[in-house]
Amino acid sequence: MSDPIRRRVRGPLSRPLASVLLMLALLFAGAAQAEGIELLKSYLRGLNSLSAEFRQITMSADGSQTIESRGTFYLLRPNRFRWDYRTPSEQQIIADGRRIYVHDKELEQVTHRSQRAVLDGTPAQLLASEQPVEEYFRLSNLDRDDGRTWVELIPRASDSEVARLQIGFAGGELQELLMEDRFGQLTRFSFSDLQRNPQLDFAMFRFQRPARGDFLQID
Repeated sequence: MSDPIRRRVRGPLSRPLASVLLMLALLFAGAAQAEGIELLKSYLRGLNSLSAEFRQITMSADGSQTIESRGTFYLLRPNRFRWDYRTPSEQQIIADGRRIYVHDKELEQVTHRSQRAVLDGTPAQLLASEQPVEEYFRLSNLDRDDGRTWVELIPRASDSEVARLQIGFAGGELQELLMEDRFGQLTRFSFSDLQRNPQLDFAMFRFQRPARGDFLQID
């Protein structure tokens, strides 16, 4: 049976929750070569919170369909994050450390389930694990000759929904993330206006149930 959270998302290209979890995995993963490893370790050292604007472009495997989304991302360590999608429709994804809520404001629908259940078996499991990234991915350095440091991560799990992940750093900052799933669908995240350790209120990561609409518990 397919996952109800994924079923409810508009269209075959829009998989915001899966994309979010994969992106978060990369924020806490390592890079392939010593240069990338030290770059990421330096960036994460003392990191308590993060905010950024993002642009997400998702393309179907045959290139016939493209969806562009924009919004704002917030992270509060450990295990709390929030994605506010503004376009093409208003959606919100909040992880409060225990549960993940996906709110489609236009559809007036909320789905929620155990955060642990959602993260288990995904690259985002690295958020709560201290195990070396090499246990989950095969790592290699990419030379794009574009002035950025690129790293490719191939999941070791044969049943992973993602085929490959690529991240690009520029000026010591995470700038771009590329994801290809096992069906050939491509998703690109571009980040801007990153703020390191902004003052974020815990209340931002507490989901407030709307007064009306569907409120669906998956587990």
